[in-house]
Amino acid sequence: MSVPFVIDPSVAVLSAALVVDALWGEPPNALHPVVWIGKVVSWLEKLAPRDGAGRQLAAGVFIALAVPLLFAGASLLVTNLRVWPILWFVVSALLLKSTFSMRGLGRAAFDVRDALARGSLGDARQALRSLCSRDPSTLDEPLLVAATIESVAENASDSFVAPLFYYALLGLPGAVFYRAVNTLDAMIGYHGRYEYLGKASARLDDLLNFIPARMTSGILVIAGWLCREDALRGWAIWQRDGRKTESPNAGSPMATIAGLLRVQLEKVGHYRLGDPTEALEVRKIGDAWRIVMLGAGIAVAMVVAALGVRHAYAE
Repeated sequence: MSVPFVIDPSVAVLSAALVVDALWGEPPNALHPVVWIGKVVSWLEKLAPRDGAGRQLAAGVFIALAVPLLFAGASLLVTNLRVWPILWFVVSALLLKSTFSMRGLGRAAFDVRDALARGSLGDARQALRSLCSRDPSTLDEPLLVAATIESVAENASDSFVAPLFYYALLGLPGAVFYRAVNTLDAMIGYHGRYEYLGKASARLDDLLNFIPARMTSGILVIAGWLCREDALRGWAIWQRDGRKTESPNAGSPMATIAGLLRVQLEKVGHYRLGDPTEALEVRKIGDAWRIVMLGAGIAVAMVVAALGVRHAYAE
């Protein structure tokens, strides 16, 4: 039995996933595939060698490939549900939704904004922990605003554009594979304790995000122009400062939004993006979110167009 859709089923699944995200946000942890990925990573981490750079690196390569392939392969099983069209549609939409998050990103950013607006630095610092891993304990108001804007811009790529890009390119397994790699990078892909165990995950995440990060920057420039922000400066700062961060990808959207908002975003001791033409006021968080939301709409339109072209050629 074929799925009874007038439009491309991939577009229908994407549309439903977007509606679920907009109306309900994240599912309970017990039902969240990303939480399941995290549990598997934690289990494998406990089994990994505790010493020996070579042994840890080998284990890290295995984890970096096995976990994404396991969950992407599991998502392929969903195609077997096409004999039950409604079940296939619901499961596909919920799985796809789990690979991205806009409602949760906005809520976290506004928690910081609202705390700052009522003068509570303590609450703002606590809220920032939901957005990034940076230690907020010593950040003053401008640096909290900067960190929030940076996180919104970076997550526009990692948590939205990138999974949709891989969905358009490789279908649901592509989006799930990307989300598993990104989760691995967040859990073990950093310096220090996981220097060797997480190296493969970090490099794979860098590779997968190379195109989406730059796509996001271009989309933000267009969105900024439509929002009547400084699009020329956004482009110029992207080109000038986009490579100043340790990550080869995060700096691109972060520098772009710094230019659009005419502010300087700084992680003390690490980088400065943009110029301090305007102050880092709390309202800049809302301005950044408006640009990102419009950019998300542009990204969705691009993905729908790509899926439509693929569907037309497949006929």
